[in-house]
Amino acid sequence: MKWGSIYHALHALTERGLLRDFNEIAGRTEYEITERGEAEYMKLLREALRRPQPRPDFLGAALAMLPSLPREEAIALLRQRLEALEAQRDKARAQIDALVEPPHVRELFGLWEHQAAGGAEWTRGLLERLEAGAYPMAGEPRSPGEPGSWESLRFPPYPPRDV
Repeated sequence: MKWGSIYHALHALTERGLLRDFNEIAGRTEYEITERGEAEYMKLLREALRRPQPRPDFLGAALAMLPSLPREEAIALLRQRLEALEAQRDKARAQIDALVEPPHVRELFGLWEHQAAGGAEWTRGLLERLEAGAYPMAGEPRSPGEPGSWESLRFPPYPPRDV
């Protein structure tokens, strides 16, 4: 990603009211998420966990921010994901079984079946780990806390703002 793209995105998010900018130091702008931005963040996080996407970056980002959610909510969203993946797998299998011509297209449906089955297997494993208590989640002891307050992810550590 180019620097200009990052600043353009930050400006656009500020214009939409998802971020607030602070220009307290000459030549430096700091950003803070707004309540509206927090709501949008949570919406995107939930969607990324719930709905399988062709691109893995949505799920990757959601996994990085998984502790933002309470355990039961994360489990419920991942169960929806599992159902969707199993439905995709079954649909691809049905297409393979029904396809007569052209025979090479079976490979495409086979690829889709395999990807959905692999995603379902991985999701089942994550569900098992979460149900067994893996990873501190929102509201639990040792949880990193509210998104944006994760001290271990701050660089450099700044004191909180009074807004």
